[in-house]
Amino acid sequence: MPNSNDKGSRRERELVNKLDANGFAVMKAPASGSATERDLPDVLAGNGEDFYAFEAKASAEKPIYLDEEEVESLCYFSTAFGAKPRIAVRFDREDWYFFDPEDCYRTDGGNYRVKKETALAEGTDFLELAGDSKRLKLADFERDDAGDD
Repeated sequence: MPNSNDKGSRRERELVNKLDANGFAVMKAPASGSATERDLPDVLAGNGEDFYAFEAKASAEKPIYLDEEEVESLCYFSTAFGAKPRIAVRFDREDWYFFDPEDCYRTDGGNYRVKKETALAEGTDFLELAGDSKRLKLADFERDDAGDD
């Protein structure tokens, strides 16, 4: 039975390959998370216009939790490097979704949580991240309609 670290590494490689196929220069950190004392993201990517540092997490169905320190390290590295910090989440049978840490739910203990429903409804999808589309929400249309009177 594969352990969760194997699945996590496989998902990180999947994200790296998808970013690469969509025109990003991309690198998977050789040691990230608890494997090093340095504040390193799981994946770095840039396309000449946008630069991202990703903390990547995957789950079958359960909500994804990130420790406060993990996200603080991501934000620290991103600021120093000049990249946008993003939490990348993938649930089984779904695509990747991306969140600015500031937009994630914080638990009472200060940790970060992303539910599958939240990812599907509010997350930035891959096409939007890559600049190939822009997600519109109902509120965008309501604002447009308000000016038509």
